[in-house]
Amino acid sequence: MIARISSLGALDGDLRGGTVAIGNFDGVHRGHQAVLETARAAATRDGTPLVVLTFEPHPRAVFTPDRAPARITPAPMKAEILGALSFQAVVEMPFTLDFAALSADQFIDDVLVGGFGVRHVVTGFDFHFGARRQGGPAFLMEAGTTRGFDVILVDAERDTDIHVISSSRIREELAAGRLDHANALLGYRYRVRAPVVQGERLGRTLGYPTANMALPEETPLAHGIYAVRFIRPDGAIHDGVASFGRRPTVTEDGAPLLETFVFDFDGDLYGEEATVCLVAFQRGEEKFDDLDALIAQMKRDEATARATLEAIAPLSPLDAKLTFGG
Repeated sequence: MIARISSLGALDGDLRGGTVAIGNFDGVHRGHQAVLETARAAATRDGTPLVVLTFEPHPRAVFTPDRAPARITPAPMKAEILGALSFQAVVEMPFTLDFAALSADQFIDDVLVGGFGVRHVVTGFDFHFGARRQGGPAFLMEAGTTRGFDVILVDAERDTDIHVISSSRIREELAAGRLDHANALLGYRYRVRAPVVQGERLGRTLGYPTANMALPEETPLAHGIYAVRFIRPDGAIHDGVASFGRRPTVTEDGAPLLETFVFDFDGDLYGEEATVCLVAFQRGEEKFDDLDALIAQMKRDEATARATLEAIAPLSPLDAKLTFGG
């Protein structure tokens, strides 16, 4: 279990003097994984603790809250993925205006040297830090030379010769319904987590009872129908088909809701904080003329999802670990 730490004062002595990967890491996508794997290799080689330094909330949520990016991985899920990648701890540094006002030298002295006692710093090639982004890669490398730590800069990861893998690209793919593209960039299947809440019970009336989850309004996910894996808090996994959207056939302007019909399950899920792993996008949200047409389409959606999930394999060892554990 990875340790989640919100202040340097809470950093145990056995986590100091280690290898620290630095970045926001929203999505922990394949580009981030290149940085994280480089850090893991350095820690393994030298026998040092392996820690991530990230920032909460996203810096843009502090500087430009009206233009803050939608989160791909909220902090708890990000930590879970980092744990699956063998990191021992993640320091979720509170990003405030006071923290942002630290000079680049103060960040080096107070955070990296004084806080972490860092031995290796691993980050992306374009990492900037300190007030007004004073510190950059060259500054960091020079500071490492004078203050006694190594710096490893990792180049951008590309899925083609020209296209850099980025969190913003993944948000765009999810919002456009290109789930297969987003999952390929992530290196695992996109997932969401929320408590199961009581709905209007219309699905039960139609023969399709659903586990309903209210996702954050900014969730970067196209409205439509998905083949999914529904993961309960105890790790039990059920296949299912989910609808995300406003339910235009039955409501004029409902709030977006994720409604999952869990296959071959009869039980009470209310109050459980479940994880829904989105495996395949099947179709966009539609408005039907009547409930009979809706039910007929739901039957087709169920059949498609069952066939998809029966044939699907994990995208990667990380995908398998996140979904099936181990």
